[in-house]
Amino acid sequence: MVKVADRFGKITEEETIQDRFLRRMYGNMAGRFMIRALVRPGISEIGGKLLESKASALAVRPFVKKNQIDLSQCTKQSFDSYNDFFTRKLRPEARPVCSGQETFISPCDGRLTVYEIRENCSFEIKHTRYHVESLLRNKKLAKEFSGGYVWVFRLCVDDYHRYIYVDDGVKSSNYRIPGVFHTVNPVANDCYPIYKENTREYSLLRSRNFGTVLMMEVGALLVGKIENRHGACAVRRGQEKGNFAFGGSTVILITGQGKVTPDRDIVKNSRHGIETRVRMGEKVGKKSE
Repeated sequence: MVKVADRFGKITEEETIQDRFLRRMYGNMAGRFMIRALVRPGISEIGGKLLESKASALAVRPFVKKNQIDLSQCTKQSFDSYNDFFTRKLRPEARPVCSGQETFISPCDGRLTVYEIRENCSFEIKHTRYHVESLLRNKKLAKEFSGGYVWVFRLCVDDYHRYIYVDDGVKSSNYRIPGVFHTVNPVANDCYPIYKENTREYSLLRSRNFGTVLMMEVGALLVGKIENRHGACAVRRGQEKGNFAFGGSTVILITGQGKVTPDRDIVKNSRHGIETRVRMGEKVGKKSE
């Protein structure tokens, strides 16, 4: 069970169907063997084709009903496949972007945890210990963010799986770190260090208001495809950066020292191992004074 708080301080415990499935799979040797087989590229490709098929659209309505998803917020209400639904686009008014140049916004829907980057200290991402260096596989780049923050946004399968830029600026090329598709889920850490297993992609945003912001997307079990829109170019605050195909996923931001101050409730929750539920475009911090 994962403790999650809303912005009003109400704390609940969450366990999804995916959580229960993975707990059973990782709980025995046969299940772990099956997981290892499922994350092979060929199997992932087959899964992707199935989710793109017209027949898969039959699973949309039961999922929408079970998770109480409001399709009226979407730009369309009927879908050609399950993945067409999963990558659905919302109307702009459904996710308004908080105004104010000094406001640091969430790039996506998700459950947020923040970690302060202190010299020679590790931080925890879903029960697995990391340094920024091991996450990026780049010692020089990691040093540039010493004293800043790592912002981890965990997306569940019923979340909106598109993400945006958090500020105006100039974006770098995309840097891809290949890996085996594996689930972004606390249960997985009993057997595998998930961020060393998962494919991930990052770029650097030379932002107008927050210095250099590193933006990373992490794929997930089976399909978990990262679909970014742009290479190196100028971008705008609130502009869509990309989306994930089917699978639970994670978005990570890394900000430099003295650039951004996270909101107090998020810091407090993170220190107590509680994730904070946020929405795309919502205020999660501010420009440091």
